Amino acid sequence: MVERAELLWQAIIEKGSKTTKNFEQSLNLQLGATEEDFQLLEHTLGVTLPEEMKSFYRLHNGQIWTIGVSSFVRNLTLSPISQIIDNWTFLQEEFDPDDMELEVEKEIKPVLWNSKWIPIADNGGGDYLCLDTDPSEEGISGQVLYFWHDWGNRSIKGKSLFNFIEKCLIEGD
Repeated sequence: MVERAELLWQAIIEKGSKTTKNFEQSLNLQLGATEEDFQLLEHTLGVTLPEEMKSFYRLHNGQIWTIGVSSFVRNLTLSPISQIIDNWTFLQEEFDPDDMELEVEKEIKPVLWNSKWIPIADNGGGDYLCLDTDPSEEGISGQVLYFWHDWGNRSIKGKSLFNFIEKCLIEGD
């Protein structure tokens, strides 16, 4: 699984380098996460992390956000574990569905926010890419979905983190 994570990081860097000079440097990647980082995240969120996430994060524990940082895929910045915890805590405390109407696929439990979703990346506008560790009976643990802060649409974007990244690399941004 680590080899596949390495290949995905290489593919991300190769693709970005075709359009952005010094793309790898502009990702501002952090050193890999440790087992202690994973344990802290699992304990804080009360989840078991998908193995693909661990493999991906062992290589790079997210990105350090600064002005001009490049997205790792689409318009998303990969959150370091400390930021995942901060974002999850914020969503736990602040998410208010107001008058949103829920639109959900059958693989996802019919909720606007689930405390078992892991917000691993964001677009800087309050929207998050999440790993779902608490899917419906039709879903798969580790499936990928978008959490839109102002829209009740919850749909599967990948069967797993690796599947999502592969789709992004093939389909483009």
